[in-house]
Amino acid sequence: FQLGKDCILQLAQCLSSTSLDPASSITLGVSGKNSSFYACLCEELLSQDKEAFERVIVGVVSIISDNLSKCDTVLDNTNGGGLVQVSALTAVCSFKKAAAVVPKVDNFLLPAAGTSQASKKKTAPLPPPPAGATPQQQQIYRMMVAMSHGSQSYLGRSGPALEKETLLGRVMKIGTPMNNPTITSQFQNAARSRSEVKKSTENLRRQLKIYQDSVYSLVKALITAGEGGRKPVMQWFTDALLVNFGATALRPDETKVSNPQTLQNISVVLLRLCEPFMNDPSRIHPGFVSSPEHHGGIFVNSGDNAVPRLNDNGETPSDPYNPKNTFIPLTFFLCVRSLTLSVVASAAYHTNIVRQVNHMGWVLRQRNANVLADPNFNNYLSRQCASEVSLLAPEMTVDTLRFFNLSSGFLLQVADEFLPGMPEHMVEDVCDYVVFATRFAPRDMERVDLGNIFKTVVKLLSPKYAATMRNYNLRAKLGDVLHDVYLPDKKDNDVPSAVTCDPKAGGLPYLLSDSSAQDTLAPSLLLLYGEVEHTGYYEKMTHRAKIASLLQYLWESHEHRSAFKRITQNKDSFIKFANGIMNEMNSLIASVMEKLPEIRRVHEQMRNSEEWGGLSDEQRETITSRHEENEHEVKQALPLCNKTLKMLGFLSTDNDIRSLFLLEEMCPRLVNMLLHVMTKLIGARGMELKVDNPESYNFRPREMLTDLCSIFSCYADASHFQEHCAKSGYYTEDLMNKAVKTCAKLNTLTTENMELFASLPGKVKLVSKNIQDDEALFVDAPDEFLDPLMCTFMRDPVLLPTSNTIIDRATITQHLLNDPHDPFNRKELTVDMIEPATELKQRMAEWVAGKRSERDNKMQE
Repeated sequence: FQLGKDCILQLAQCLSSTSLDPASSITLGVSGKNSSFYACLCEELLSQDKEAFERVIVGVVSIISDNLSKCDTVLDNTNGGGLVQVSALTAVCSFKKAAAVVPKVDNFLLPAAGTSQASKKKTAPLPPPPAGATPQQQQIYRMMVAMSHGSQSYLGRSGPALEKETLLGRVMKIGTPMNNPTITSQFQNAARSRSEVKKSTENLRRQLKIYQDSVYSLVKALITAGEGGRKPVMQWFTDALLVNFGATALRPDETKVSNPQTLQNISVVLLRLCEPFMNDPSRIHPGFVSSPEHHGGIFVNSGDNAVPRLNDNGETPSDPYNPKNTFIPLTFFLCVRSLTLSVVASAAYHTNIVRQVNHMGWVLRQRNANVLADPNFNNYLSRQCASEVSLLAPEMTVDTLRFFNLSSGFLLQVADEFLPGMPEHMVEDVCDYVVFATRFAPRDMERVDLGNIFKTVVKLLSPKYAATMRNYNLRAKLGDVLHDVYLPDKKDNDVPSAVTCDPKAGGLPYLLSDSSAQDTLAPSLLLLYGEVEHTGYYEKMTHRAKIASLLQYLWESHEHRSAFKRITQNKDSFIKFANGIMNEMNSLIASVMEKLPEIRRVHEQMRNSEEWGGLSDEQRETITSRHEENEHEVKQALPLCNKTLKMLGFLSTDNDIRSLFLLEEMCPRLVNMLLHVMTKLIGARGMELKVDNPESYNFRPREMLTDLCSIFSCYADASHFQEHCAKSGYYTEDLMNKAVKTCAKLNTLTTENMELFASLPGKVKLVSKNIQDDEALFVDAPDEFLDPLMCTFMRDPVLLPTSNTIIDRATITQHLLNDPHDPFNRKELTVDMIEPATELKQRMAEWVAGKRSERDNKMQE
């Protein structure tokens, strides 16, 4: 055999040329693959010379690997294309002992970290100059290519090295990369013909699926060849994840990370490897992530590549990692890490592309430009279409959702001692991807059971696990999942009822049927409403609008009423939630009521063609830009304004919840907030709020006033509420009487609520006289009886141990809701540290009693 001319090349070509044709394949025999020509050849070589057998197999694989290096897409036909070459590799591996030899090929694995080869710089070859170019033209061409390509050097251990140098990297890089001209050219003029885009997409997806199936067959053949094949293949996957740590960046460094298509193909293979246990999370051992020996560095919790945990302060479990089956947790957690680097990162990138395409289209239409003919717009649109080929392929979406339901099932059953040590992105990826799917692939969601995801979200939001997961942005995302995926009958998305409803509960929505949700979700959402204060300004408005919608849905469901009752048992948590409402409404109303008059003025200015035409182009552009910003802010703020008022309204109908709003530390803020809104709606400058097409801004003043007055009616009989109305600087008798007359005219309140609301001005007037009488008593009160911040007579003096200062309990409680520091020396302070000033309170009570006695005696005289 060794005397045969070019025997290795001939064998490689034979395997390639027959790989897709079973009739002529040399790996299939009459009695199966073991009787094939190829199997007999391998057996003969082994019997003669094992080393020669290995040299032949390595030589054949090297030839195929070189051919693969010349392919980038499933459309490339060099040497038959990627599918032919991968099928040839799979054919090589059809003989198990040959499959075990494949990892011995040069550069099967990347150089080990820390070696000279790992840090060696390599340069990718530049495209050759056109045929027939003169030496001078060739030099100019190389200079231009070098300038356009920028730095193409990469390290020996890096993402580019993975796909350019290693065998499996060359296999994984082939697909439908969205930045490849061969792929984007399939979507030229995508804006003109949707049918052509659909046709191109389906054709590419069909070819990609065939290729990915072939890749999986290759990897499976290597893994099942025994330890000699399985170990290096799993090490390759580990290395692939390690060198692509930076793939989650908004703009990944192409000299450091692999192409997104490479990473997506890796995920496809790992998802298939997880198939045998996709419905059985009990087979996954959580100790893998805390065992460096086994995870190989992909879950390190320190250094530049640290992977944050759900709770970095959690203790590492002491039990050694020793599962019965090591392959299952290895495959599962490799897939966990792979999806965050590939599918989830690509989903975020795709969302940005869609946003850019929409914005560019809007700008072009504003300029009356031809959107369809704009080359830049079509370039971005072709990239969007190319991205959708692999990312939004139905099989990819379904398999990813199934895996996330598996990982959620794992988190649902994992012991509490292991939960804090789980990777934070494990939860975040589930949140990001399912919300992404509701927007871009809602129909594919119908094919997957997402029950575990719902139950895990409820679990992690519950008060029991609030201390385990303290990342407020991540907790806010959990609330978004409940709203975007599981809240039924929303107008703004197309999530099928099969997703929102539990098939095991007769089709009832998960929000109503799940027992854990019935027990904990209402208090969890109230807590979350306060927590999202720590997210971004615009983000918190979006989060709170969704939480308010969820709370209203739960409030209207009898299944959750008992949970709302239990909310009152945790006074501190409720006060944080109520404080969030006050902060939100004050901020929103201030912003909206400032912007609406500006919007009105611009509308009037634009209607006056003479005045508008007299402005310069620069002035009009400045005014228009500012006007658009104001409209954006108002459209963001008003939905939350409306929902927050409604939420406050339905909560105030409950006696126990209402009693918490009437606490000394809450009632003054509630009164001032309600009166502030009323002043803006029907006060002297209320006419300035009338804008063109108010519904387009979600501005519904009649509905807002109805909700507001309904809230007032709930508290009208409460003497404490009446007292703080009288004390409020926003309150005037004229304002309240005007509100009563307006409501009576509009006939928007029930008869009972209208009577209660109408009685409030008279009650406040009576209370005002009593307050004036009491304030007269306190005119000459000793300084030690006065609140040091408010200069008012203290009702409940307390001692701050951090500064040894005495202050009114209501004052310091309100302060600590927004700032956990002693206002007198900025030391950390919490409510539970405050001590009652019992002796001073006794002296104050005696002083007041004496003053009242003096006043009563004078009146009798």
